[in-house]
Amino acid sequence: MSETLTAESVLPPAPGAADHLALDFVNSAIALPGGQFVDLLGTPAATNRWLTERGLAPADAGVREMCAAQLRSLREHVRVLFAAQVDGLPALPAALSAVNDALSKAPTAALLYWDERNGPYRAAPCPTNEILDRALATIAANTADLLTGPDAERLTSCGSPPCNRYLLRHGRRHWCSTRCGDRARAARAYARRTQPNPG
Repeated sequence: MSETLTAESVLPPAPGAADHLALDFVNSAIALPGGQFVDLLGTPAATNRWLTERGLAPADAGVREMCAAQLRSLREHVRVLFAAQVDGLPALPAALSAVNDALSKAPTAALLYWDERNGPYRAAPCPTNEILDRALATIAANTADLLTGPDAERLTSCGSPPCNRYLLRHGRRHWCSTRCGDRARAARAYARRTQPNPG
């Protein structure tokens, strides 16, 4: 697929993704009908664009493949944690460790600085070599917040195969998009039409 794909050009954001960066993050790998797959972190340039669009990196961050691979690895660990939450299963220790490692990568406290002209001020340090660590820590913190917050019980996976996205359930809705809902309803209708009549 083209390098200029965004999540919105493939599918609209899943319910809850605007409120939870972690949900947006796990949904950056999208399985589509017909065996198609879109990875919005598939290349360094795509990863840089995804981070920039979410305020996690400057446009000129120059993300390298090693950084993109670290983000993709964290994404898989977060997906494992989401699946455990949705299925009511214990989390895999490796997934917990990966998120906790990412949480500890960047300081969260704004440090005290002193400007000769304006005096003291606080700011979070962010040299360019720490951009990835900050992005990983921000995503991991949001993952922890989502899984321990009130929305955790609304977390579910899209009920329309082959879609692999997660969403926050609203009422009875179990699909990440209208397209997935239409596909699931069409599949159910087809199954009803093709079932033999008991007679």
